[in-house]
Amino acid sequence: MGIVERIKEIEAEMARTQKNKATEYHLGQLKAKIAKLRTQLLEPPKGSSGAGEGFEVTKFGHGRVALIGFPSVGKSTLLTMLTGTHSEAASYEFTTLTCIPGIIHYNDTKIQLLDLPGIIEGASEGKGRGRQVIAVSKSADIVLMVLDASKSEGHRQILTKELEAVGLRLNKRPPQIYFKKKKTGGISFNSTLHLTHVDEKLCYQILHEYKIHNAEVLFREDATVDDLIDVIEGNRKYMKCIYVYNKIDVVGIDDVDRLARQPNSVVISCNMKLNLDRLLAKMWEAMGLVRIYTKPQGQQPDFTDPVVLSADRGGCTVEDFCNHIHRSLVKDVKYVLVWGTSARHSPQHCGLAQMLEDEDVVQIVKKKEKEDGGGRGRFKSHSNAPSRISDREKKAPLKT
Repeated sequence: MGIVERIKEIEAEMARTQKNKATEYHLGQLKAKIAKLRTQLLEPPKGSSGAGEGFEVTKFGHGRVALIGFPSVGKSTLLTMLTGTHSEAASYEFTTLTCIPGIIHYNDTKIQLLDLPGIIEGASEGKGRGRQVIAVSKSADIVLMVLDASKSEGHRQILTKELEAVGLRLNKRPPQIYFKKKKTGGISFNSTLHLTHVDEKLCYQILHEYKIHNAEVLFREDATVDDLIDVIEGNRKYMKCIYVYNKIDVVGIDDVDRLARQPNSVVISCNMKLNLDRLLAKMWEAMGLVRIYTKPQGQQPDFTDPVVLSADRGGCTVEDFCNHIHRSLVKDVKYVLVWGTSARHSPQHCGLAQMLEDEDVVQIVKKKEKEDGGGRGRFKSHSNAPSRISDREKKAPLKT
């Protein structure tokens, strides 16, 4: 029996099982088995030489955004309108067969937008080019899920289910669970609050399913069984997702209003060029890019070419800013002057741990190099002798 058939068999068993207090341990074990099988499904087959066929797209710019959706929802048209890069669009499905990149110039930054082929139900099991599309999506900073406003809401649920099956968690934060494998000592289970979904026995059974018999587990929130499995697997990626409803010009105003009020959603029309500026603003807000302008000593700030930082790509502190310019710069920093919204007063003397905000101006003051010689008092420091001897050599007595 193949992996896909085993997954379907376990899912059918879970559907048959009643959910109550007596069966929660059994259901927890079945969820762990499915997670293990899905991980095996993503691994390359044994004996294969090298990686499989994929989309070779070089990272470029200050951020990367992936367009995901069903065929013929307007992904290629949206790429053409936002970037100017031509991506063939037609009325038939699967017009785009490979990954087409484009660059959005927005707020003095360059954001790479990827037009991916449409994915279908069963993409996580390898149908169509689902695996390659999902692999490229994992390398993006955020995901734009393009949906047809005239179709049913089921498309969004199908796509979310396919992405979650391969370890992509949309608009979720990592669970507050500390997990560490040990060599000896058995399983240590603790929690900082009352748990309603997981208890010690269920945690032991899931860990034994993974053949883990020595570990330390600490719950810092009331997490579920799925959260615990995600932490044990350790290969989940938590990404921000914006749901883009295209073709709003073919539905009623009541439907448009309902879709626009949903969280993390934007309604647009590529055909009539409606609301594209709102989409760009929402994308910029989700990516959390921070533009930092440099100011040389005694000169005006340079507002043409900012240093772009983000919390997902390294961090937004002064130390991260220095490392972005050059790795060896941190050792030479004496202090930093900051103008902007992150400073309490302008300018503010800051250290390396200061958090920077968008459109701050930073001036780095370096330490002065110590000149050779220039000893003080009656001891000289420009001798060629070793330091412990030279600092004891006295100068000639003063003439009186």
